[in-house]
Amino acid sequence: MSIDVNVSQCECCDMTLIAIVAWLTMTGVSLPAEANCDSQARSTYLLGPDDEVEIAGPHLDERAVTMRIDGDGDVQVPLVGRVHIADLTVQQAQQDLDTRFSTYIRDPQITISVKELRSQPVSILGAVNTPGVHQVRGYKTLLEMLSLAGGLRADAGHRIRVTRQVEWGCLPLPNARVDASGRFAVGEVSLKEMMAGQIPQGHLQIVPHDVISVPRADMVYVIGDVKRSGGFVIGESESMSVLQALSLAEGMNGTADRRGAKILRPNIAGGQRAEMPVDVKAILDGKSEDVALQADDILFIPDSTGKKASLRALETAIQTGTGLLTGLLIWRR
Repeated sequence: MSIDVNVSQCECCDMTLIAIVAWLTMTGVSLPAEANCDSQARSTYLLGPDDEVEIAGPHLDERAVTMRIDGDGDVQVPLVGRVHIADLTVQQAQQDLDTRFSTYIRDPQITISVKELRSQPVSILGAVNTPGVHQVRGYKTLLEMLSLAGGLRADAGHRIRVTRQVEWGCLPLPNARVDASGRFAVGEVSLKEMMAGQIPQGHLQIVPHDVISVPRADMVYVIGDVKRSGGFVIGESESMSVLQALSLAEGMNGTADRRGAKILRPNIAGGQRAEMPVDVKAILDGKSEDVALQADDILFIPDSTGKKASLRALETAIQTGTGLLTGLLIWRR
């Protein structure tokens, strides 16, 4: 069943809202995307533990005071003592200190500058060139964060997943949904549409503690006596046949054994791959139907002079994990 929830009219506290969303999700009730989280994401950087800040003012000591925010989110400020500034913007923290100093100083004009960011990480995982934890420095979009991660690898999948803590506000994606815990909103972005500029999701603002996941694409591999061996990405909602894979590999060499080709297919239970003979010549002559390939299949085209030795070397390389597939070039259409 479905139910309409007007979050904007809900006067309960955030934790109550999270509990309601979690209960509805676990009981099978679907929520509209706009009801998954708060109506507006936090748009400016928030100070947090382990950030290093510099506090200055015309009536303070001659030198600005540089300090690191402790684990409780506090700093020890001359004259006013211990002050909690975590979860505040720089402007809010300055206003708070101005208020505290105004007890002792007329028009204190306190300024805070962030010297080092440590507390607002964004995790970027999967098929990017530099996966890991990156810090949010000001306003950053999804495309900018992917750029900070060195860009996408050639084997990147067709959809990018963004996971956000609901306390950080709305995840404005049409397919965003809150998970069963009620703590995270999860949505996906089409890489093809984003890169083509057909949708604005590339300009999605990324906030601290977001997790950006780029799954690896489904691929088939063509190796052996072909003109361009490598891994070929299967398009989203597409399939690939033996002839299509050979076309992407720019065809076979003149020495190729067209009757002795094999498909090496992963075993779901693990262990040795299954071997499936393929008569490419019969397919080309129209005497046999084209064969559909599955994700992670290896199409092996042997050399007519040493096909047995080549196939045995290929199987040995796969079974011993010598990096045969990881060393191949990846091609996108």
